[in-house]
Amino acid sequence: MHVQLAGEPGRPDRANEDFVAATPEALVLLDGSTSPDSLESGCTHGTAWYVRRLGVHLLARLTDRSDRSIGECLADAIVETAALHGGRCDLAHPNTPAAMVVAARLHGSSLEYLVLGDSLLVLDLLHGPPRVIGDNQRFPGGEELRRQAWTVTPGSAERSALDMQYALALRAARNTGRGPWIAAASPKAAAYAESGFVKLAGVSALAAVSDGAARFTDRFRLGSWAEALRLMADAGPAELIARVRAAERTDPRCERWPRDTTHEDALAVHARL
Repeated sequence: MHVQLAGEPGRPDRANEDFVAATPEALVLLDGSTSPDSLESGCTHGTAWYVRRLGVHLLARLTDRSDRSIGECLADAIVETAALHGGRCDLAHPNTPAAMVVAARLHGSSLEYLVLGDSLLVLDLLHGPPRVIGDNQRFPGGEELRRQAWTVTPGSAERSALDMQYALALRAARNTGRGPWIAAASPKAAAYAESGFVKLAGVSALAAVSDGAARFTDRFRLGSWAEALRLMADAGPAELIARVRAAERTDPRCERWPRDTTHEDALAVHARL
């Protein structure tokens, strides 16, 4: 794989809670699950710490354990990362740091992939339109709260209250069987990821994007996924993110394009095969 990647935090005063890393044979992208600052997590380290360590452990597993499936590699990485927390962290806390995951690796004549959560893997196929994999852990029980929040001005007290209600509902449901599954402290979540194989002979390139970068197509409709892939191939993932940021700046109050935040952490990686 010939890999290009780019990332940018949603706020300059906060660490980017997304993470990406790659080798010529494998790549991982993690999108940290962000909660309101006032919501306790039970962890002394934080989400940025968690996604970096989970990402590194997962990439290592992908490259040195070809005997393990990609889902098993994620489960192993979750266990290894949980062991790093130490006794000061309450890993049973429902808001313990967590992340969405995209992973891919070369496996013989195939590409093996995994996606858990609302990040996306986009395959540039030699024949036919791109194949988009991901956004597979939706939370229908919280959608009404989310839509209500999107009608209120970001930064207002009413918006903060609705955002907190949504965060509490999501926290109570995730990784319980009543809501979305996400990579946190239990390896059980890996079993709910979308995974599989695709023949390398039918794929020319791939892209992995966090939800902040996926706004290019999913939220702002700046172009199709075919156009997004072409943009990244020609100008690099940084250009995709730059165009997302330009669109966000034209709508600082989230009125034209209702969304959770004006700016979101954004990561994008493009790999030619």
